[in-house]
Amino acid sequence: MNPKKNAEKVSNTDIFESLPVARAVHTMAVPAVISQLIVLIYNMADTFFIGRTANPYMVAGVSLILPIFNIALSLSGLAGVGGGALISRLLGRKQTEEAGKVYSFCIYLSVLVAALFSLGVLIFMNPLMKQLGAGSDTYEFASTYAFCVIVCGGIPTVLSNTLSTLLRSVGESGKAGFGITMGGIINIILDPLFMFVLLPDGMEIAGAGAATCLSNCIACAYFIIVLFRMRNTSVLRLCSPRLLPEKRSFVEIFAVGVPSAITTFLFDLDYIVIDRLMSGYNDIALAAVGIVLKVERLPLNLGVGICQGMMPIIAYNYSAKNFRRMNATRKYSMRLGLVCAAASVLLYEIFAGQIMGIFINDASTVALGTVFLRIRVLATPLMFLSFFHVFLFNGFGKGGYALFLGMMRWLVFNIPMLFLLNRLLGMNGIVWSQTAADILTVALSLAVYRKYERRAVLRDDERN
Repeated sequence: MNPKKNAEKVSNTDIFESLPVARAVHTMAVPAVISQLIVLIYNMADTFFIGRTANPYMVAGVSLILPIFNIALSLSGLAGVGGGALISRLLGRKQTEEAGKVYSFCIYLSVLVAALFSLGVLIFMNPLMKQLGAGSDTYEFASTYAFCVIVCGGIPTVLSNTLSTLLRSVGESGKAGFGITMGGIINIILDPLFMFVLLPDGMEIAGAGAATCLSNCIACAYFIIVLFRMRNTSVLRLCSPRLLPEKRSFVEIFAVGVPSAITTFLFDLDYIVIDRLMSGYNDIALAAVGIVLKVERLPLNLGVGICQGMMPIIAYNYSAKNFRRMNATRKYSMRLGLVCAAASVLLYEIFAGQIMGIFINDASTVALGTVFLRIRVLATPLMFLSFFHVFLFNGFGKGGYALFLGMMRWLVFNIPMLFLLNRLLGMNGIVWSQTAADILTVALSLAVYRKYERRAVLRDDERN
């Protein structure tokens, strides 16, 4: 046996079982956080470089597609989060053969749903653009960008994010983070090359879209190569489509994956509603809120990275019934996320104007966006706590709880709050809605978790 490979396997097990909690969380979370931030930066890079044209209609066109692109990413949660959380739990139960079957099924599922989504966007492009609020000045820009990044780039985008999550589920957070980070850096390099060198003036949107598509293809190729090399030393081995997981595993994949995809979809549906309501004012307001919705994701993605690093450790120890380590991981991760969220609020409140100025030179867009950003960022700690509890329940395999919290957050609290505050306060009400809704969401999340925790402990006591 190769001692180097064996040491690597022991190291991955130690992350789940024996490393000090803070070190284990950092080992898993730091690569995830870096990759999340790079993903955000390369998403903002398109807006940044397009903003160099000083054309708010181009910026608005790209902003309209952000929610649809994020919905495509949410599809990776169906197989990635659902399958990844299950793989970690199976490893906690020492069921390695079943974990391999789950991995294979998730790959095939990811490719299928991504292909169907891309085809749907292509077929329904015209009505979709109109529903998103694209007007005569933004339609061509929005549809061109959607064709590049979703129709052409949908499969590699979804598959690379799925593979990244599955790698993280077995403790390979470094490889998972490197692939996503590499794709993001390549996109940042390719953006100005395609937009300002290879393509003529007026084709900047097509250049940005082509750069994003190509970078995701490269990242996907990296993950395929890494997993191929790991095939003899890891449970992540591709099996025949005929070699299916057990019926129980099917249920567990979809019990977590479907709620994960739905809650992420609802998150982006909220962005669609914001764009739609803001487009009723003017294109300057739409461009301003589009930049804000990208910029605010910096602290949010940081928090998501912490949760992504936490979830496999939670899932493994929950399944192994090591509740002491599980709870220590939960508490440390929550404190870490709240500290990062508080620091982000402070920085954004101080530098909001300068941050907006990075993305566009139009004075009216910067002024309006500065006001929007200072309001929206106040919700950051609340938003972290909201999706933190969703990740917890996904790690437990309790997708029903995660779905309930997601449905309540978006369909009961957030989206109705958008329409209510828009009517009462106008465009400022739209940006205040997140804070108002998440106060209610956090209160509900804490109550649901405490109730579940008490019941889980009682059930465990009864078994003992």
